[in-house]
Amino acid sequence: MQLFRPTDLHDDATREALAPRAAEYLLRIKGDLRLGLPVALKDAGTVALVAWVETLTDARLAALSALGHPQLVVTAHRAAALGLPETGAGETVTLDVPQAAGLAWLTAIAGQAAVTAEEPAVPAPQTVPVTAAGSVLHRAAIALAKAEQMLPAALVVPLGEDAELVRRLDLTVMSAADVIAALERDQPQHPISSARLPMDVSEAGHVHVFRSGNGGEEHYAIEIGAPDLTGPVTVRLHSSCFTGDVLGSRKCDCGAQLRGAMSAMAETGGGVLLYLNQEGRGIGLANKMRAYTLQDAGLDTVEANQWLGFEDDERDFRIGANMLHRLGIAQVRLMTNNPAKIAILAAQGIEVIERVPLHQGRTGWNDRYIATKIAKSGHLPR
Repeated sequence: MQLFRPTDLHDDATREALAPRAAEYLLRIKGDLRLGLPVALKDAGTVALVAWVETLTDARLAALSALGHPQLVVTAHRAAALGLPETGAGETVTLDVPQAAGLAWLTAIAGQAAVTAEEPAVPAPQTVPVTAAGSVLHRAAIALAKAEQMLPAALVVPLGEDAELVRRLDLTVMSAADVIAALERDQPQHPISSARLPMDVSEAGHVHVFRSGNGGEEHYAIEIGAPDLTGPVTVRLHSSCFTGDVLGSRKCDCGAQLRGAMSAMAETGGGVLLYLNQEGRGIGLANKMRAYTLQDAGLDTVEANQWLGFEDDERDFRIGANMLHRLGIAQVRLMTNNPAKIAILAAQGIEVIERVPLHQGRTGWNDRYIATKIAKSGHLPR
């Protein structure tokens, strides 16, 4: 039996085959942060330890604070919700963490604490010392949190140029610029499996499962009936909505639009429903529930998302375009009220020859939600 020789690792082919690539390092970092482990990000010769506020513990906060002066990084939207003055251009804002501040202070500033009329979750602005607009490193820390649908708030402890501590702690390390580039890169969707599926709306149905190489969510292409994929195809890009699609929530129109689109496709010769796992406009179910609490307190959909530090819409519709290309679909009749979907598909080389309006599911509970989508998110009223 031939034994492993350490010199084998110096072989270029072996390194090329087995060494982690940028996307794989990114998966390590996301996994560590989700578990509550700090990671190390590098930028311009400096190294900083990063941990998400949402997964931080008291013990790790104390240990990180002992290594250097910690900064709390939030988005510009969250800073505005805190009533802080603008710091100039930049997507992120860094705050000095007071010496006596504990985890409760951090979670309150981040927007993680529950919001009630009796106990507001926002500390007085004068107790929140702002420093400056964030750097590339800070932007990477926030981008990672958003990519994993966590609250966009991170603790950052600069270590200077000395990375010896990072090596001793065996922490995952990556360039901040590489993190951002990997997150912003359009990820090819790969077909994984497919099967025939008879459904209530059509016994002729087919489900295709797609998966990207970056460890993200799986997405599904559902053929309703038997559409001709070589010609213009009726298509809907539907973002997952657990509360609407599964529970029949009256706070949105998602479930009704899903069922309406499927029925319309079945009645008109077939179509393709792209079911994209981007819950809550891309912020995830946990943050969506936080946003619902804020809406009960008086904010609209856009205001609630921004109060938590998110954009109005964090979804990536390039995923849908990629899946259409994989299915060989070049022309679509798009069932949507959202012009952004049309623009993104067109930019990705999918020709939208017709927009098919989809107005269903209005209830007394969601009048404000629908009005906000029209007034603030650019949705078409008809």
